Amino acid sequence: MTDNLRKAFPGLLAILFLAVVPLLSVPPFWITLLNNIGLASLVAIGLVLLTGVGGLTSFGQAAFCGFGAYTTAVLTTAYGFSPWITLPLSLLIGALLALPLGLITVRLSGHFLPLGTIAWGLALYYLFGQIELIGRFDGISGIPPLEFAGYRFLSGKSIYYVIWFFVIATALGARNLLDSRIGRGIRALRGGGQAAEAFGVDIVRAKLTVFVLAGIVAALSGWLYAHMQRSVNPTPFGLNMGIEYLLMAVVGGAGQIWGAIFGAGIVLLLKEILQRYLPELIGSAANFEMIVFGVLLVAILQISRDGLWPLVRKLSPERPDRQIAAPAGSLPRRAMPADGTSLLRIDQARKEFGGLVAVSNVSFEVKSGQIVGLIGPNGAGKSTTFNLITGMLPLTSGSIFYAGEKLSGMSPRRIARHGIARTFQHAKILPTMSVLENVALGAHLRGNAGVFRSFLHLERQEEATLLREAAHQLERVGLAAHLHRPAGDLALGQIRILEIARALCLDPTVLLLDEPAAGLRHAEKQELCLLLKKLKQEGVSVLLVEHDMGFVMGLVDHLVVLDFGTLIAEGRPAEVRQNPAVIAAYLGGVAA
Repeated sequence: MTDNLRKAFPGLLAILFLAVVPLLSVPPFWITLLNNIGLASLVAIGLVLLTGVGGLTSFGQAAFCGFGAYTTAVLTTAYGFSPWITLPLSLLIGALLALPLGLITVRLSGHFLPLGTIAWGLALYYLFGQIELIGRFDGISGIPPLEFAGYRFLSGKSIYYVIWFFVIATALGARNLLDSRIGRGIRALRGGGQAAEAFGVDIVRAKLTVFVLAGIVAALSGWLYAHMQRSVNPTPFGLNMGIEYLLMAVVGGAGQIWGAIFGAGIVLLLKEILQRYLPELIGSAANFEMIVFGVLLVAILQISRDGLWPLVRKLSPERPDRQIAAPAGSLPRRAMPADGTSLLRIDQARKEFGGLVAVSNVSFEVKSGQIVGLIGPNGAGKSTTFNLITGMLPLTSGSIFYAGEKLSGMSPRRIARHGIARTFQHAKILPTMSVLENVALGAHLRGNAGVFRSFLHLERQEEATLLREAAHQLERVGLAAHLHRPAGDLALGQIRILEIARALCLDPTVLLLDEPAAGLRHAEKQELCLLLKKLKQEGVSVLLVEHDMGFVMGLVDHLVVLDFGTLIAEGRPAEVRQNPAVIAAYLGGVAA
């Protein structure tokens, strides 16, 4: 069995099982249950993208099912539309209504985000029950069945293959999306988004993308539900179902596409068993299954916080590492400015946090082909200065220029487009993503494939080129042996080097390194020093924050010293080393 066949075998087996079930002499109840699992799986796949991958918790996805269901119900019963014509219209309505809701919701954070989804989920449920056009709480009946080449899909068994075709197609498309450049940007949202934004990912757009996609697949589920049931009312589109859909995504594995289908199967099967047998056991017909679901959720979060699907995957044969295809072409390289020209200029930069002045009217410049050290004791304002240069923080006053162009007021992604890349004082990696994918995030701006191409897997050539670039940078920094390891498994020193490789993927003209030698052994520091000198020879300018004075003094061409946010000295290392203010503030007995 080849590696590719071994990798695909579990999925092929599952598809074969689904294809054979209706051909067997099984009770109609089984088919109905599988149909319901398929419909719920679509919503859960959307929630995997939205919540498990994008980090946006939503309790209101059932309302988007209502948008899809009511759109086709009204158009087919009141206006005589064909059900197939209403499919793109239902998805369009889902997208158009998800867009304004998403613009409001994705800007919320913390507990306000799920509370916001609960609020509009409840509001939309009651709205469905008040509109005369859609029958208020009585709903709409007499919805025509799906029909193809004269065959009417009247029974659960006949519509079964239609439902599961859409489920499998959606799952494959979602997996393609997550394995793409766009998908890396979306997955980076769970890390807080700072690193992603520093390398050109539009955070708001990425959040809005997954929000709209989740709304579209939920609307697809609603469209299928309407033509399976042939009647709709607000009951299936309320908050209770929204909670169940979220439970399915969490139980299966909030970051797992196939886990969404697995979770939907477990929750609906368990719900059916509880509704059938629990009243007999406890002598009451009350809705006690929600108590069981609550206990189940707490237990899963204690035992396997990533859901049950990762446990199932451990039982399957080990998958081979993802192979990096040889790209047909190479990425274009940025033209480096002539040595000695003023590249990055900080002019009277000031940053205040309330009454605290973190950076006080600091001015200095970095010339092309130069390594500049930015040093000072803890709290001197070095990392704040980095954040001001890269747009992570707005200036209180002053200006920052790149090659004469004013950067002040630009977003981090626009600044990154100029070729300014950075690492962080506290490493910002995605621990569950591979080392290769973490580094490939740095090349985000060097690709242009969008959501549609990624979903259909039409960006394979571009993706191969980006991954090959990431692998090249990892080879360059000495981490080629760790391409496919989860980044969270690396030691701190290796993570520092990974961040440098990610920054190099941007093809920068200016590289901002925030304590890159922290956690490195002596030999590793020497290798890093050689790498930075090589980058300098290639025309890359470096602005370096570091506390290891032995490392800094033997590397940099120019030193800038801050103390309490104020520039107290700058010049060549030998000159700065003898400056009394620097000795008093920072170097102390080391200089002596």
